[in-house]
Amino acid sequence: MASIEYQGRRLELAPGETVLDGLLAAGVDAPHSCRSGHCRTCVARALDVAPPAGSQEGLKDSWRELGLFLTCRAVPTEDMRIAATDDLGLEVGATVTAVERLSHDVVRLRLETDEPFEHRGGQFVTLVRVDGLARSYSTANVPGRDGFIELHVREIANGAMSGWIARELKPGGRVAVRGPEGECFYVHGRPEQPLLLVGTGTGLAPLFAILQEALAHAHSGRIVLLQGAVDERGLYLVDELRALAKLHPNFEYVRCLLRGEAQEGIEIGAIDAILRARIPALRGWRAYLCGNPELVFDLRKKVFLGGANSKEIHADAFVMKAPALAR
Repeated sequence: MASIEYQGRRLELAPGETVLDGLLAAGVDAPHSCRSGHCRTCVARALDVAPPAGSQEGLKDSWRELGLFLTCRAVPTEDMRIAATDDLGLEVGATVTAVERLSHDVVRLRLETDEPFEHRGGQFVTLVRVDGLARSYSTANVPGRDGFIELHVREIANGAMSGWIARELKPGGRVAVRGPEGECFYVHGRPEQPLLLVGTGTGLAPLFAILQEALAHAHSGRIVLLQGAVDERGLYLVDELRALAKLHPNFEYVRCLLRGEAQEGIEIGAIDAILRARIPALRGWRAYLCGNPELVFDLRKKVFLGGANSKEIHADAFVMKAPALAR
């Protein structure tokens, strides 16, 4: 049975228990979110031994070299000493410059970092509150042009972070950001290649960043954005996107609703069916898929079967925080 040493405490782990579960069971307020290895919120550093097998999967090479690993995937086979990332220089302080409603349940949050924070529009960052609460959100703007970080946060019922952002956080407030991560960003080159952007909910955030960067770099290929929602209340940035479609003839913006009446710019039905009807063959297309995990995983398969090269399909599923494991 292995043990971990953390902040001067020695904690025994049960057979097969992850480092994250061991910390939480001991009452440690360890940062975490999805508990499935996607969000990188739970990253920690191994101080004396190599991180457990599989716990560094998906991390950048520079992070691996620092001994960083995902505590939610780490099942130690030997005793180890670990440290939180708060003292490793991986977080950058930031000041809130704007908090505003984009829809009934989506808030735009803008941050100005204390020091340069390199990232690509569409990647996700981990937002860290002063008490250590952390959640991951995709960036929604072009950082090199704007000089700030924009996040779109959907307020969820009983959401500790989203509720605080939507109802308590004000301009001037202090947070930190960690990252970036994710593969959903505009790749320069091949400006003639057609781009497919498909998203639901705040999956629009990274797609909006990708779209803006593509247009800013005079992308000449066809660009199709399908924004999905149950009904019109689930849509946002509609006026901005319609304005961009008027300015750029190669950009098509389609709102896809499960309920409602079809009208100009709005189609009714499942988003995958609307996609097939509009673009039956996807050979040669570059695709970006963001939003609900089940939808993203399903769309990724269908886009591949539709002819897109697997290397040209970029997807970030929005994984909600998992419930605590029963003990």
